[in-house]
Amino acid sequence: MTAMSSKLNFMQSALLQGLRVVDLTRIVAGPYATRLLADFGAEVIKVQSAKMATGIESNTTPYFCAWNRNKRSITLDMDYPEARKIFLKLVKISDIVVENFSPRVMSNWDLDYATLKKSNDRLIMLSMSGTGQNGPWKDFATYGPTVQSLGGLTYLTSYSQDAPMGLGYAYADMVSGLYGAISILAALEHRDRCGQGQYIDLSEYEAVCTTIGPALIDAGFNQNQIVPKGNKAEQRTAAPYGCYKCLGEDRWCVIAIFTEDEWQSLCGVLGNSAWSEEDKFSSLAGRNKHREILDRHIGEWTAGQTAENVVDCLQQAGIAAGVVQNAEDLANDPQLFANNFFTSLNHPVLGEIKTDTYPIRFKNCRQAPWKASPLLGEANQYVFRELLGMKKTTIRAYIEQGIIA
Repeated sequence: MTAMSSKLNFMQSALLQGLRVVDLTRIVAGPYATRLLADFGAEVIKVQSAKMATGIESNTTPYFCAWNRNKRSITLDMDYPEARKIFLKLVKISDIVVENFSPRVMSNWDLDYATLKKSNDRLIMLSMSGTGQNGPWKDFATYGPTVQSLGGLTYLTSYSQDAPMGLGYAYADMVSGLYGAISILAALEHRDRCGQGQYIDLSEYEAVCTTIGPALIDAGFNQNQIVPKGNKAEQRTAAPYGCYKCLGEDRWCVIAIFTEDEWQSLCGVLGNSAWSEEDKFSSLAGRNKHREILDRHIGEWTAGQTAENVVDCLQQAGIAAGVVQNAEDLANDPQLFANNFFTSLNHPVLGEIKTDTYPIRFKNCRQAPWKASPLLGEANQYVFRELLGMKKTTIRAYIEQGIIA
């Protein structure tokens, strides 16, 4: 094979084609990390059991389908020692293991990294726990909203006069999933350079802490108490800056003015109304001091127009503004359609599923063919027969014993 033909073959491959990931994760953070790897072409084998694949973790719920596309599913009841032996055989022929249990679980199964490494010294293992593998909180039971509150995000995403509200969404899981995927890619690069496997300890709690960096630094080094600001700009760097009611039921827009040029452009859009030329609004400091009055004036203007019209006018003037879109808005968004952000996948039970893709586009490689999330155990024959070479009679016996279940 010539160097040119080798290069062409490589360019025709999906980015992570040839990598095998064993996925023990549940809920969102872990499945999102492994979904990212699967989206880019890695073979992700999700290890499930019938007794755990219930509720939102059932293979036909929208929740499961969203986070587990492009994966395979096998069934192993890991409470059985024999199931863990099968798992070790799979680890031996895989590149990556990802789990998001509490720290004690893998060691209780005798499947910690030291043990797995004996089967595969090039193995990369990612442990995604709520608060990390060490420290007094390492055994805390956590979900995304829990670590958001621990990490200060719930407190900061509130209004100063109200009780903490938080985001209403497990944002922490998405941040942790991204960190998880990035850490695996870094470990793969390290392995390519040095030939060594890697153990990765990811704390979802600490991942959340990274999102409030300026507040954390200000409190730690300047002893400043950072309080919730609601829709106000941090450090009073912008005014007006907020969310404003528009015409229609529950329709809103966001407007952010940082510079004097932007303020003058806004005044022009407003028709240079008399109030906008008052001295108290002539500087950023003045607009911040009289923020409540300013917001009232802006709100009176936006209330008589649709959010789309407000945003269109402001964007034409070079002002940062956006509609507060709901899920229905996004599903029909022309910008997303123009960039082929949505795709359709055929699910064997649910039929056609419309799903997001990803916000990254590569020119010189092929995208792996995408498929809907798997049914429970649909890859049992492929993994146990083809990859591990188990006999049909052995597989049947394991099914009868509840080991493959």
